[in-house]
Amino acid sequence: MTDQHPVSRETFDEVMAPNYAPAAMIPVRGEGSRVWDQDGREYIDLAGGIAVNCLGHCHPVLTEALQQQGNQLWHLSNVYTNEPALKLAQQLVDATFAEKVFFANSGAEANEAALKLARRFALENFGEDKDQIISFKDGFHGRTFFTVTVGGQTAYSDGFGPKPGAIEHGVFNDLSSLQALISDRTCAVMVEPLQGEGGVIPATAEFINGVRALCNKHNALLIFDEVQTGVGRTGDLYAYMGTDVVPDILTTAKSLGGGFPIAAMLTTTKIASSLKVGTHGSTYGGNPLACAVASAVLSEVNNETTLSGVAQREQWFRDALEAINQKHHVFAEVRGQGLLLGAVLSEQYQGRARDFLVAAVAEGVMMLVAGANVIRFAPALNIEKADIDEAFARIERAVAAVVNG
Repeated sequence: MTDQHPVSRETFDEVMAPNYAPAAMIPVRGEGSRVWDQDGREYIDLAGGIAVNCLGHCHPVLTEALQQQGNQLWHLSNVYTNEPALKLAQQLVDATFAEKVFFANSGAEANEAALKLARRFALENFGEDKDQIISFKDGFHGRTFFTVTVGGQTAYSDGFGPKPGAIEHGVFNDLSSLQALISDRTCAVMVEPLQGEGGVIPATAEFINGVRALCNKHNALLIFDEVQTGVGRTGDLYAYMGTDVVPDILTTAKSLGGGFPIAAMLTTTKIASSLKVGTHGSTYGGNPLACAVASAVLSEVNNETTLSGVAQREQWFRDALEAINQKHHVFAEVRGQGLLLGAVLSEQYQGRARDFLVAAVAEGVMMLVAGANVIRFAPALNIEKADIDEAFARIERAVAAVVNG
């Protein structure tokens, strides 16, 4: 290639599977909430790698943790344990309801582990007829065949042959729909406390309390998928802490590693006892590099300064979106919690979320969508006020460009 860059966006089309359609520019460097592409052009990151880069790009505490561990120990088989994994597990147990931890590499893997555990626990304690799993329409739980089937978007699960069975879907925030499905045959109910991919929709208190009560009544495990809501995203360390409900199993990934792939499934000693030696595993799960970084992330996020700063930043975002809306009337509402926010497009702009996304990139802002009608924001929890102000000055220009055709 004679291009000044050894690889380009064209390279993607030549060598990568076609399941993504990435932007024309390629980011090469990041610092805090700013990112630069191959041409040195600067962007403000309000996407956070889909709620992953919770402390921004190249946070000094995280890069130091990675470098330090990188000079000590990279990987072991699960025939051995390691210090970073034990330290991180202890931090998670100390900070949550959990007594036991299982490490994996992604949210899908953590959810896969949670679902397998729920089935195994039911089998051992109640017999083989208790196998039904209930989740909710428009929910998202990962891309493995089990988790994508439990997820409530058939567009992601159709077309791959016969699906895993005994999986039903209720309607999110509609308790009667769960009541109609749940019985003593139900082994688990899996729910996001705030639906992310489904449009950034928080569970109502009535709904989530009712789900817990129904699970108790039918001896079903309540699984909270906190892959996107966890590690400070909502202003609590985990979203369940802002409710009256404690789940039986919780999954966490995304922000847990601050950009390094890691996930965890958290549960009680009683439930975890069903994962006997050999019943489940992960080659990379509990990797020392990942655990060292995640340990540093937890230390940085799980404190009053970071967590209380989330609510302040949420207000800045809401104010900025309101100011744009006063001028252009493109949003019907802004929903979500903390720094997982969804700006829902008004009637006139239905189906055009991607147009706003593309216009924002052209102005130097990275955003997300959650379906065709919602613009999603999931920035770093420590994003600076100056970055927010500049980002929304650019977004205003992007919105104006779409509005004016």
